[in-house]
Amino acid sequence: MYKPYKIRAPYFEVGPKCIMWGERMLKLAKTIDKIAYKYDLDVIVTPQYADIRLIAENTEYIHVYAQHMDPLYPGRGLGSVLPESVKEAGAVGVMLNHAEKKLDMETIKATIARADEIGLATIVCADSVEEVAEIARMAPNLIVAEPTELIGTGVASDMGYVKDTIEAVRKINPDIMVLQGAGISGPDDVANVIRAGAQATGCTSGILKAADPEAAAEEMLYALRKTWDEVHK
Repeated sequence: MYKPYKIRAPYFEVGPKCIMWGERMLKLAKTIDKIAYKYDLDVIVTPQYADIRLIAENTEYIHVYAQHMDPLYPGRGLGSVLPESVKEAGAVGVMLNHAEKKLDMETIKATIARADEIGLATIVCADSVEEVAEIARMAPNLIVAEPTELIGTGVASDMGYVKDTIEAVRKINPDIMVLQGAGISGPDDVANVIRAGAQATGCTSGILKAADPEAAAEEMLYALRKTWDEVHK
C-alpha cells in the first residue's frame, strides 16, 4: 500500500553521485536550501553516505536522501549499507535502482519494504515504460522515469516518453508522483518537462559540472517554480 510522504509538486532532485562531496558539497547544499525556501520548493539532495549527517544537520528545507541502501537487518553484512544507519545519520529517504546501481526486482521490493519498516521514503528509478509500471506496483513513494541511454548526455527525454510514463503510473496509483530525469541540462529542459505534465525533474551534470553550480541550481529551480505556476495557474 502507498505510504503518505510529505513532499509537494513540483519538486526537484539534485544528485551529486561521486562528483562532489565534503565541504564543497555542503556549500552547494546550503545554497540549494536557501533557494528551496526562496521559491517554496521541495528539493531532494542525494549526497555521499559519508556526507548525509553533515548536510542534514546544516540544512532546514531540503530532503536528504541516501544514494542507495541494502535490505539487510542489523548484524552481519560488512560493506553493506544498513537502513537504520542511513536514517540515524539524518536521511529522510533513499534512492534505489539508479542506472549506475541497478537492482533486480526482488531486491527493489525487499528494500522498499525495509524503508517502509523504519520510516524512510523511497524514490525508485526506472528505465522503460514497462519497468516504470512494474515498480509502481511495488508502491514506492516516488518514481524517477529516465531512459538509461540519455543519462549524462544533456539530451532530455522525448515528450511522448514523459507522457506515457506519467500515464502508466497514474493508472496504477495516482498518489505516486513521477520525476522525469535524464538529460536535464538547463532551465529550458526543466520548463519543457513540466509543460509536458511532469510533477518533478532533476539534474546532476548540469549543476554539479557547471562553472558555477550554485548559479546553475538557481536557474533551474527558478524555471521550475515559474513554469509550474504558469501551467497550473
